[in-house]
Amino acid sequence: MSELDVVIVGGGAAGLSAALVLVRARRRVAVVDAGRPRNAAAARMQGYLGADGWAPAALLSAGREEVTGYGGELLSGAVTGVARGLGASDRRPQFDVRLEDGRALSARRILVATGLRDQFPDVPGARERWGRDVLHCPYCHGHEVRDRPLGVLGGTPEALMHVQLVRQWSADLIYFAHGAEVSAAQREQLAARAIDVVDEPVSRLVIEDDRLVGVELATGRLVPRTAVFVRPRFVATDDLLDGLGAVRGDTGWVTTDATGRTSVTGVWAAGNVANPRAQMITAAGEGSAAAIAINNDLTEEDVADAVAAWRLGVPA
Repeated sequence: MSELDVVIVGGGAAGLSAALVLVRARRRVAVVDAGRPRNAAAARMQGYLGADGWAPAALLSAGREEVTGYGGELLSGAVTGVARGLGASDRRPQFDVRLEDGRALSARRILVATGLRDQFPDVPGARERWGRDVLHCPYCHGHEVRDRPLGVLGGTPEALMHVQLVRQWSADLIYFAHGAEVSAAQREQLAARAIDVVDEPVSRLVIEDDRLVGVELATGRLVPRTAVFVRPRFVATDDLLDGLGAVRGDTGWVTTDATGRTSVTGVWAAGNVANPRAQMITAAGEGSAAAIAINNDLTEEDVADAVAAWRLGVPA
């Protein structure tokens, strides 16, 4: 098993961006991707400079072509474990990477870019319409549903702030508290921006002719809406980082420095696995920053190796 410079786990925007930087730096890189992108349901991505309105799959396809064009290796499959290799140390990290089909890789450094998964509210219709007319990010989708009858589904601590944000895109907006308490001060804030409040629990989202037509309440009343924003719970896909012993912060997410370096020597994280707020363009930038830091780290090791060899009279 030949040793790679870097194994990148996750082939989304963060992972592919990092791979592109590293292969252009003439590093031996493999990207392992399970093929389950978080944004698979989204037809378009917005706010990505130069690629606004592209299908996410098209951007990733172009990225894969760029990485392989420079000699990077793309592997399909899920990584089941990453462990420190025999003889590895903090001064010289080395990792063994295991794939679910039995394949094994060896690498000097690891970048985890496995993203996160969304836990949806338990409302019939929410999961089925996700990324279409049930939306999360107003920066990603707000412009496309501007000035329409919109709703925001409550039930999470962030929902009240979310509805105030969505208000920038439509004046016809309803906050569905979904049984959650709304304080007098919060009601005043909502009223000040002409946001209606519906206190009754939501029973389901009503779909007709493959589109959202309204929100049905537990009382049976139908409130017409054309799109609904929700705040799902974000759960990092960070089992690999846990297995390596990466430190978590007060928020529960794995901590990194500005380059994505984790507490584990030789291991970086980029994108949604460490930053739940990262959009595709943010994740791509984090992947690039991590790649530059990883290459610098590898170069320091290369220099130390070269000096040791030179002292022994071994030619470079």
